[in-house]
Amino acid sequence: MPRKMVVIFGASNILWMVFAVSQAFKIDIFPESKIIAQIGDSISLTCSTTGCESPSFSWRTQIDSPLNGKVRNEGTKSTLTMDPVSLGNEHYYLCTVICESQKLERGIPVEIYSFPKDPEIHLSGPLEVGKPVTVTCLVPDVYPFERLEIELLKGNRSVKTQDFLEVSEMKSQETKSLEVTFTPIDEDIGKALVCQATLHINEIDSQPQVRETTKKLQVYISPKDTVISVNPSTSLQEGDSVTMTCTSEGLPAPQIFWSKKLDNGNLQLLSENATLTLIAMRMEDSGIYMCEGVNLVGKDRKEVKLIVQAFLRDPEIEMSGLLVSGNPVTVSCKVPDVYPFDRLEIELLKGESIMKNKIFWEDVSKKSLETKSLEMTFIPTTEDTGKVLVCLAKLPIDEMEFEPKQRQSTQILYVNVAPGDTTILISPSSILEEGRSVNMTCSSDGLPAPKILWSRLLSNGDLQPLSENTTLTLTSTKMEDSGIYVCEGINQVGISRKEVELIIQVAPKDIRLTAFPSESVKEGDTVIISCTCGNVPQTLIILKKKAGSGYIVLKSTDGAYTIHRAQLEDAGVYECESKNEVGLQLRSITLDVKGRESNKHYFSPELLVLYCASSLIIPAIGMIIYFARKANMKGSYSLVEAQKSKV
Repeated sequence: MPRKMVVIFGASNILWMVFAVSQAFKIDIFPESKIIAQIGDSISLTCSTTGCESPSFSWRTQIDSPLNGKVRNEGTKSTLTMDPVSLGNEHYYLCTVICESQKLERGIPVEIYSFPKDPEIHLSGPLEVGKPVTVTCLVPDVYPFERLEIELLKGNRSVKTQDFLEVSEMKSQETKSLEVTFTPIDEDIGKALVCQATLHINEIDSQPQVRETTKKLQVYISPKDTVISVNPSTSLQEGDSVTMTCTSEGLPAPQIFWSKKLDNGNLQLLSENATLTLIAMRMEDSGIYMCEGVNLVGKDRKEVKLIVQAFLRDPEIEMSGLLVSGNPVTVSCKVPDVYPFDRLEIELLKGESIMKNKIFWEDVSKKSLETKSLEMTFIPTTEDTGKVLVCLAKLPIDEMEFEPKQRQSTQILYVNVAPGDTTILISPSSILEEGRSVNMTCSSDGLPAPKILWSRLLSNGDLQPLSENTTLTLTSTKMEDSGIYVCEGINQVGISRKEVELIIQVAPKDIRLTAFPSESVKEGDTVIISCTCGNVPQTLIILKKKAGSGYIVLKSTDGAYTIHRAQLEDAGVYECESKNEVGLQLRSITLDVKGRESNKHYFSPELLVLYCASSLIIPAIGMIIYFARKANMKGSYSLVEAQKSKV
């Protein structure tokens, strides 16, 4: 057996030596060809050996620059990782392996480029037909820029192409741009600008990197050909109306602004609509009106001058007071600064009905401006609300004129109605048990609608404000909430008031039934039995005495019953019954009356009086008998002699 093992072991050694000789020492690097990487990427170079059990690895660049990466050795393999890739990684990298006395070296080039973003298209301003604009096509952070090509296209047509062939001595990312100036035309509307950037990374075998950006052309046309039309005319009379319409061409469609030129040269904005309508024109409305068409790229103006001819000021309507339904009011229609007033006619109309008119026929001897007026008293009603009061003044300037010149003023009638028919609705009732809730709702008619004010009438006659809501709610009522509640409907012409009494009922409580001086008395004493109920109004108190199977109702005054000279039969159970509409409560006491004979030391005051009286009466009777007998013996009786004392 040992001989066989030696033979096998020797044979295995021979085989291993043959295999080792067949595995010659060599080096491989991966990837095998040139690496092209973009800045910010991550790349790894791997160097591996065969035919060496313990190789020694080292990495370097061909020009001995920093590696700008991390090396990791594992057995027969070494990895150089560059994460992230930067411009400092653009080198020819060499991997050196030493195995005992042998040394091998392999290299690989790493090329770097930067082309991270799409191009950017910038315009020097809005595209306006007929006005030159500069387009900039910008390519940011590119490397190597000497291999960059930029092309600008409008629609399908190339506008300009540019190459950047200069070589920079420093490795850096740079932003390159292409500029083109052109004048937009109407046909450019809807077309697109395309900026295309091409970076030739490797001039031999790599496909170029291409990025592009598209921007649709938004071509504008500045406002032009602004036109104003006036109807009926630019020459007007006071009281007339005029409509002015403005149009302006442009892209986008111009917005219209109407303004009036003031005396100081400033513009007063009137409207942003194409049509401007002025009604009831006055002399002050004369002036220059301007229409302006405005869009994003420009504006265009047009002016028109309006002349308003005046002959007098508007009439003035005055009232003697507020219009209250049913109350007389005097209305005055005044026409100021009129001349000549001898032919002036004033009409006062309510709606379409003439209330009164007056013609002033006075002879004018002095030329001056005067104020004339027409007055009328009427009683307004609610039906007059909304009607229009018109004061119309007519003045024939020239007798040859068919239509006199006229001015008018109007005033919409608003008739007030003092508050009335104030009512209070109580739910569930004005009389309720303690702890319940109650809603009191108040309404009042009037114009304008009256404002509701809830108050409580205090004991001193003052009102305590509670709420300005239509409904006053009291929750978990107490007896203290009982009282007079006042609702007032108030508007600018009057007040209407309504009162309601709220009664909070409380079941009897805190009953006290007492016997004075005590619940235990002696026969002949005076006893007062009194029943009281704590702070509950409208409570009926009944005093009763238990007798057999029932009770005897006692005649009490204010809950008190008096027993004069108490007797034994007055002893017993006394009961007080306190009740009202909400409930009742009972209390009882037991009165004990003790008899006189039950006390041996008792001596009645009456007996004392009787004893004293008898002690005086008996001697008096004896003396009378004595003197009577003596008088009978003598035949006479002398009181003087009888009073003489004998010793």
